[in-house]
Amino acid sequence: MKKLPIGIQTLSAIREGDYVYIDKTPMVHEMVNSAGRYFLSRPRRFGKSLLVDTFKELFEGNQTLFKGLYIEDKWDWSKTFPVIKFSFGGGVLESRAELDQAIYNLLQDNQQRLGLTCPNFSLHDPAGCMAQLIQAAAKQYGSKVVVLVDEYDKPILDNIDKTDTATSIREGLKNIYSVFKGQDAHLQFVFMTGVTKFSKGSLFSGMNQLKDITLFSDYATLCGYTQSDLETEFAQHLQGVDWAKLKDWYNGYQFLGEPVYNPFDVLLFISNHQTYRNYWFETGNPSFLLKLFRQHRYFLPDLADIEVGEEVLDSFDIERINPITLLFQAGYLMIDRVEESPWGGQVYHLRVPNKEVNLALNNQFFTDYSQQVNPLEYQKSLYKALASADFPAIQQQIESLFASIPWRNFTKNDLPDAEGYYASVLFAWLSSINANIIPENINNHGQVDLTIQLGDHIYITEIKLDKSQDYQPQDSNPALAQIQAKNYSQPYLAQQQAGKQIHQLGLVFNTHARNLVQMDWLTIN
Repeated sequence: MKKLPIGIQTLSAIREGDYVYIDKTPMVHEMVNSAGRYFLSRPRRFGKSLLVDTFKELFEGNQTLFKGLYIEDKWDWSKTFPVIKFSFGGGVLESRAELDQAIYNLLQDNQQRLGLTCPNFSLHDPAGCMAQLIQAAAKQYGSKVVVLVDEYDKPILDNIDKTDTATSIREGLKNIYSVFKGQDAHLQFVFMTGVTKFSKGSLFSGMNQLKDITLFSDYATLCGYTQSDLETEFAQHLQGVDWAKLKDWYNGYQFLGEPVYNPFDVLLFISNHQTYRNYWFETGNPSFLLKLFRQHRYFLPDLADIEVGEEVLDSFDIERINPITLLFQAGYLMIDRVEESPWGGQVYHLRVPNKEVNLALNNQFFTDYSQQVNPLEYQKSLYKALASADFPAIQQQIESLFASIPWRNFTKNDLPDAEGYYASVLFAWLSSINANIIPENINNHGQVDLTIQLGDHIYITEIKLDKSQDYQPQDSNPALAQIQAKNYSQPYLAQQQAGKQIHQLGLVFNTHARNLVQMDWLTIN
């Protein structure tokens, strides 16, 4: 049985060490068969670094590493190319000065590896150093040059919550990447990859020849494992697995082609004796994403049942970050389906890719929005109360949760959108216990704030915000009254025949009490 390549990002270590290797060279061959300039965005830990190293070994002519692979008899091994390889994956860069120093060090490393001496290298002229290196490599080797850039965007993402720093670092990276246009005559192949896609104008100015293959169906499986990969190459490791459960937990990453699994999930799942856990999230939670949401306090229910145009998924700029764009590019939302819009263009329907992401992401949001040190206590109690339709317990859990939230969280979220804060905390809390949440569910009379489905119970839930100094519970709960007046429960009544119980739940929060001040309910018989 072959070994599992956990944490291994070099082709030589995998091929020489008898590890499982999924042959991606059919797609690699298609890309390198011409002098291409490619960009690929994929979530973290998807095998991007291994792919970059595969290109490096191929262009350097290390034929033995490709023995038995698709490309072995299709590549001219008599031709080799000098390769300049950059990776910004190591460490955190917190200023433009640190970025310039890192670029200078990377250029020096490449210079030494290629056996070159560029006489006019200067720490204060990174772009000039890059141009010198490309020209010197082409001259000494008598060949065009290959440039590979891994994690091209990490220095920006590490500072995404500090706009001025992120902008300065972006300009430093733009200064380097713009060199590729002027040196195009010396370049054989360019491949850049990272988590996010910045607009060409903001980071790739002038690089109109860069082909973005992020959502090309031909390259949908360039990174990641397919179902077939698991059933063949990992068959021995996955004997006895519940395939439906495995797919529900870890599959579902969709790039307009065959869906794939995150490799890191699969490898850790196997190595931990087929134990289901949040491996991808635990080994590198999206700190840059949480920083952004913490800063802007986005309305979490807006992230469910999303429809967007292509421009939303395509790219973003630091000054105008759309949370949907960032969630999609980081791998927390995926394309569910695509349809043509009546006015032209395409509409993308997005969803959370799988159970792991849904539970882990909402658990993080719940912890971050509510500042709970031990969220499990609240999750366990709420799940039990909802699963048994124990309304006094549900009320007690909601009141207990909001009573424990630091007051500063409320002052940050008072007006004008305090209701959005209460709804966001509830949405994340409910999602983190794997309840099915339909926010702002629309019928022909209006839209209900939250529809909660857990087991055999469906809760039609409306939230109202009161701003009076001393709220007194009303004889007629305004939130419950709206559910009844708008007949929000009607679309779900047919499910009673399938054994579902339908409950109407009215919640009233008060900005001064900073808590739930009235909750009333009605079960429809």
